[in-house]
Amino acid sequence: MRLHGEVSFDEDEEEVAVVPAALPSPLNGGAVAVTRLVVGYALTKKKVKSFLQPKLLLLARKKGITLIAIDDTRPLADQGPFDIILHKITSKEWQQVLEDYHEEHPEVTVLDPPNAIKHLNNRQSMLAEVSDLNMSSFYGEICTPRQLVVMKDPSSIPTAVAMAGLTLPLVAKPLVVDGTSKSHELSLAYDEASLSMLDPPLVLQEFVNHGGILFKVYIIGEYIQVVRRFSLPDVNTYDLLNNTGVYRLPRVSCAAASADHADLEPHIAELPPRPLLEKLGRELRGRLGLRLFNIDMIRELGTKDRYYIIDINYFPGFGKMPGYEHIFTDFLVNLAQSKYKKCLSGG
Repeated sequence: MRLHGEVSFDEDEEEVAVVPAALPSPLNGGAVAVTRLVVGYALTKKKVKSFLQPKLLLLARKKGITLIAIDDTRPLADQGPFDIILHKITSKEWQQVLEDYHEEHPEVTVLDPPNAIKHLNNRQSMLAEVSDLNMSSFYGEICTPRQLVVMKDPSSIPTAVAMAGLTLPLVAKPLVVDGTSKSHELSLAYDEASLSMLDPPLVLQEFVNHGGILFKVYIIGEYIQVVRRFSLPDVNTYDLLNNTGVYRLPRVSCAAASADHADLEPHIAELPPRPLLEKLGRELRGRLGLRLFNIDMIRELGTKDRYYIIDINYFPGFGKMPGYEHIFTDFLVNLAQSKYKKCLSGG
């Protein structure tokens, strides 16, 4: 693969003919061949490796999707033309470039708008939309853990926690989510004295026992897929009485921690109801203005239908999701179809 320019394949890889995307005709219901779908991408090297896997590239090429790397050393206006821009670059400079470009080229679909993404770059604002949902139905209740934002002065944390009425233990997370591994580092504080050992700015969330299982809900447009991941073990009274200090936690919810085939108690393994996830996905797509994200969700131990959302991530590791190459390429083609129909209807 070239660093910049159209995605290419090694010489020993199978050649696949490009098939133009076929869109339905409003006149006769048949298929209309259109020009290829050009997707420009601006991703980190790590994201390119994990997301643009050979199986995705081959399938995209079969479906008439051309993937072109955006060269950040050249003006964006001099590149393309693009139908879609796919990106996950967090710098303010890039965000401004993209906003300026989209203002000049509103016909280009940006996945996703920088102004929408920035709400997920801060764990204080990240869960605000969820808190405002007040979402409860026959299928379950959606909650967020009680939390406290600490900007500075670690010595003030014990007093702030007491005033907020938070219950130990507390999960400490960096306030800013910037795509680095550090922004995903978690700690668990067991006692009040250890709170002053934490390093602000951070968010403190009450720990909710959940049977050691986390549900990772992937959302690609209107498509939803949920997988199980091993998470943090439950904390009992013995743990609270016999543990002090701050414990650095291993990275949880990664693909290596898959629990989809583990031998679990049925009440622990049961996935959240599909109607609940569909409603949640629909609500968050609208409120966040995003189409590519995932939700980390847990079910409170001892309950059947009380769920907590503990994190939301923009453009997560879709490459870990089973069958992601089919889901994502279908999503891109559907975007093109929707745009085509809108143009024909004069919208």
